[in-house]
Amino acid sequence: MPYISFLVFVVITSFTPGPNNIMAMAFANQYGLGKTIQFCLGVGIGFCTITALSCFFNIALISVMPIITVPLTILGVGYMLYLAFKILTSKENDENSHHTKDNSRSFLLLGVFLQFVNPKGILFGITVVATYILPYYSSFTSYIFFALFLGFVGITSTFSWALFGSVFRKVLIKYRQPFNILMALLLLYSAFSILIH
Repeated sequence: MPYISFLVFVVITSFTPGPNNIMAMAFANQYGLGKTIQFCLGVGIGFCTITALSCFFNIALISVMPIITVPLTILGVGYMLYLAFKILTSKENDENSHHTKDNSRSFLLLGVFLQFVNPKGILFGITVVATYILPYYSSFTSYIFFALFLGFVGITSTFSWALFGSVFRKVLIKYRQPFNILMALLLLYSAFSILIH
């Protein structure tokens, strides 16, 4: 396996702006880093699951992809537009101080669910598995290892964006409306870039 090529592809794809990272930064700004960690874990769990499924069902997925690409794209874009709307219309931080542990669980589920409607993430999973894993490895153990590794990368990338949102929280609170507009526009860009590719 060309490890350097694999790592470069994974890092660039995982750490560049996309729905996961933009949402992590926006959530950390709005709810704080502690609650956003649940979202980051959800992203990792979801991405680990997508990678494992891609390993075990890669041939079936490739043959089914042409059939599910359009519905998946529509669902993913619609969900990203919904998230952009929610960020744009979110309330002040003080009003969110009453969120409970149940809300943290919903952040975890949101992170997991986002991976199943994120065409970029699914296509990334299929691409990395087909290009870097299946040609070189054939054991169940190696598939699980790579799924866990890519899940960890997903957690790390979203956490780094969440950390940025948390560290600059005071500044971002001061400029909350422009920040929310920027985050919503980045999500819109992510959604429409999926449509034109």
